[in-house]
Amino acid sequence: MSEQQNQQTATLGTAPVGPLLFRLALPTITAQVVNLLYSIVDRIYIGRIPLEGKLALTGMGVTFPVITLISAFAALIGMGGAPRASIALGAREHDRAERILGTCTAALWALALVLTALFLLFQAPLLRLFGASADTLPYAMQYLNLYVLGTVFVMTSLGLNGFITAQGRSSVAMKTVVIGAVLNTALDPLFIFVFRMGVRGAAVATIISQAVSAAWVLRFLTGKQTVLRLKRAYFRIDRPLLASAVGLGASPFVMQSTESLLTIAFNVSLQKYGGDAAVGAMTILTSVAQMVQLPLTGLAQGAQPILSYACGAKRPDRMKKVVQLNLAAAFVFAFSIWAAVQLFPHTVVHLFTSDEELVERTVWALRVYFALGFTNAFQTGFQQSFVALGEARISLFLALERKVFLLIPFILILPHFFADKLFAVFLAEPVADLLAAATTTTLFLIRFKQITRDM
Repeated sequence: MSEQQNQQTATLGTAPVGPLLFRLALPTITAQVVNLLYSIVDRIYIGRIPLEGKLALTGMGVTFPVITLISAFAALIGMGGAPRASIALGAREHDRAERILGTCTAALWALALVLTALFLLFQAPLLRLFGASADTLPYAMQYLNLYVLGTVFVMTSLGLNGFITAQGRSSVAMKTVVIGAVLNTALDPLFIFVFRMGVRGAAVATIISQAVSAAWVLRFLTGKQTVLRLKRAYFRIDRPLLASAVGLGASPFVMQSTESLLTIAFNVSLQKYGGDAAVGAMTILTSVAQMVQLPLTGLAQGAQPILSYACGAKRPDRMKKVVQLNLAAAFVFAFSIWAAVQLFPHTVVHLFTSDEELVERTVWALRVYFALGFTNAFQTGFQQSFVALGEARISLFLALERKVFLLIPFILILPHFFADKLFAVFLAEPVADLLAAATTTTLFLIRFKQITRDM
């Protein structure tokens, strides 16, 4: 490793926390916001396909669980391995950090092949399970048939991009996402409308964009500027290192993969009480929720290498500053988006559909669903900080708590206590938000005090 590369890594432990957090978090937030364009741009264009846009949008909505599962498996390996690599760098174990990178790359590619085969074989029954009706299933299959062929590109770009951020190069990591999202935005109307491929066109545009992003990541991690280099000698699965990464990655994996279970619970209940229109509204609500969640995740990812490095170097005062600044920024952002959604819901919903019946149904649901959306600042900020500190068990519990222990049961139970069944389904979200944020905050304050005291 060159002297310049040593200095780049050392800044994680020496630069003032405020400016450093801003410098690292701005690209990761931008990356998450731009990444949101992948799905939102698809939805905006698909929702405007002449005559069939409404059904096509709903059909695409039921593919979310599969798309989310692919991203979740990328997080299982990548978001678990990247903090381990940062901690190793902080402890001056550079060789170990590169072995973690090689192991995670080999695991990601092997897993991508398995997932591609499984989803191609079982997509029809899965889509029915996720809430597809006879009318929307054809559109869902048109999109998914092609999308899953790009699984290896998705897992490479998402899974390995964290290793670029882990070495303090968040601006390079941002370009990975920006390149793909800008390309996707340009290709979507070309394939959907000009080539008249409809839903299939959106899938083709996404595959091409993800392939370019994956190539960018690999080019950097095998080039001269990287601190962590992907080496052929380390391109093999080291079971202890993989187990360590997976143990820590279990938390973000559960957070993302349970979105599939959550989508099933929502779609089945909404289909039962409100039909395709309610499921279509949920597609839009999910998009709005991502507008809050993904930037918060980006902020946490920007703070992660600083916090992990400080943890490895045993710097409790620096760790406290990172956590405080991260939480303050997260709350300001989450509260601002919450206020905008509550004050201007029609403007938000009109981004996704021009169907006035769907707009009115969604505006009402959005205000209920997002009633306590600002509490995500606490849930995401503290839960992701546990990941950065290597606290695998606690972060896993918190990931399970909100969706599996609280939200999904509330979706199924609350309709039995309200005359308005649809209202009860959407009400489950703010109730779970409040309880999860309270639990996460309490556990973090207790455990973080113990960690810093014992250093």
